[in-house]
Amino acid sequence: MSYAAKNLIPGETILYQTRLHWIVLVWHFFLAVVFLLTPGILLLYYNKVRELGYILIIATMIPIVIGIIVRNGTEMAVTNKRVLIKQGVFSRETLELLLSKIESIVVEEPVIGRILGYGTVIIRGTGGTPEPFDRIASPLEFRRQVEQQIGFPPK
Repeated sequence: MSYAAKNLIPGETILYQTRLHWIVLVWHFFLAVVFLLTPGILLLYYNKVRELGYILIIATMIPIVIGIIVRNGTEMAVTNKRVLIKQGVFSRETLELLLSKIESIVVEEPVIGRILGYGTVIIRGTGGTPEPFDRIASPLEFRRQVEQQIGFPPK
C-alpha cells in the first residue's frame, strides 16, 4: 500500500499518482555494467581469478537495487483535497499541501526530458518557499491534475 493510500483523511480519494521517471536508473545501470559486469565477464576467462569474476558479476546487482529503491521511495499523489509527496525509504521526507494553499506549480523540462517524458515540478504554497522535485514522470499531467482540482481553466 502506498504512502498516499495509508494517509488519506476521511472523504479524501486519490485521483492521480506518479513516481520518479525510469531515467533515474540510467546511471545505476551504467555504473553496474561498465565498472562491474564487464570486468567480471573478462575475469571469467582467466582461470586463476575466476572467483573474482563471479563476485563482480554478483556485485553488479548492488547499484541496480539501490537505484530501484531510490525510484520506488518517491511517491507523488494528487487527491481531491491535497498534494502528497513522499521521498525516501529509510528516512522519509514528506510534503502535504492543501489544494487551497497552492500558489503556483511550475514544470521545467529539459529537451531530453520532453522527449522521454520527465521533468522538474516546483510547487509553491502560499507564503512558502518553492519545493522542487526532479525527474518526475509525466510532470505536465501531474500539473494538469493539480490545476484541475484547484479549478484552474484548462490550458
